[in-house]
Amino acid sequence: MHESRNLYAGLSIIATPIGNLGDISPRAVATLAQADTIACEDTRMTRKLLGLLGIKAPPLLAYHDHNAHEAGDKVLSLLRTGKRIALVSDAGSPLISDPGFPLVRACAAEGIPVTALPGPAAPILALQLSGLPSDRFLFAGFAPSKMKARRDFFASLASIPATLVFFETGPRLAASLADMVEILGARDAAIARELTKMHESVRRDRLENLAATYAAEPPPKGEIVVVIGPPEASAAPTHDPAELLRDLLKTHRIREAADIAAALTGQPRKTLYSLALSLRDETENT
Repeated sequence: MHESRNLYAGLSIIATPIGNLGDISPRAVATLAQADTIACEDTRMTRKLLGLLGIKAPPLLAYHDHNAHEAGDKVLSLLRTGKRIALVSDAGSPLISDPGFPLVRACAAEGIPVTALPGPAAPILALQLSGLPSDRFLFAGFAPSKMKARRDFFASLASIPATLVFFETGPRLAASLADMVEILGARDAAIARELTKMHESVRRDRLENLAATYAAEPPPKGEIVVVIGPPEASAAPTHDPAELLRDLLKTHRIREAADIAAALTGQPRKTLYSLALSLRDETENT
């Protein structure tokens, strides 16, 4: 027993089931059973999970975005004494749009052992199911909720030669897809919903078709991942720089308009900034 305690001393990052207990590995179950303390987003959710796995719950410590600093100090104090701490999120893999990054960084700085136990992660599952190129991809988390910030966000990613993966909420999905069509242009895409759960679904189509479909339907329920294929050179949208900037300047500052135009046209930002200045002056003098 003493050797087992030494083996598992440190922080173990554990991916927990998204929708099926079969998604959790035997190693993860054993680590949870042997943990001295479990740091978790929601103690109620984790207590329920442990009950379903038949594990007598050790002390649970709430660790989430709102208390990460204070709770992280408590976890580090326990780890310094050689305790075995498991870190779990409500579902899926910690640190992937979930809390944990500051804690892992602090452990690394102090030389505290950290291990990760693989399991379900919605971005990877969606990428695998999308049928889109997976040799190079970028997971970008949630897009901003406000339209202007969201459009700027997509513009910053428009020229990246990789498959893009996003989280999105049901109520915002239609508006987000409409912005993607305008900013990212013609691409293949997939919408994955409720991965590994009873009502799992994946829709694959052209991005513009998916945007039209979701615009005509009630907002979908559940956890949603959007996967967008890389830019298509043959189908890349063409933009007249002056017309594009005139439109952008209605809602953006000159610098922001130039940044977005540069991402969409591939032209030098400096050139577009100068053009935006002249267009602004032209508008003010008319």
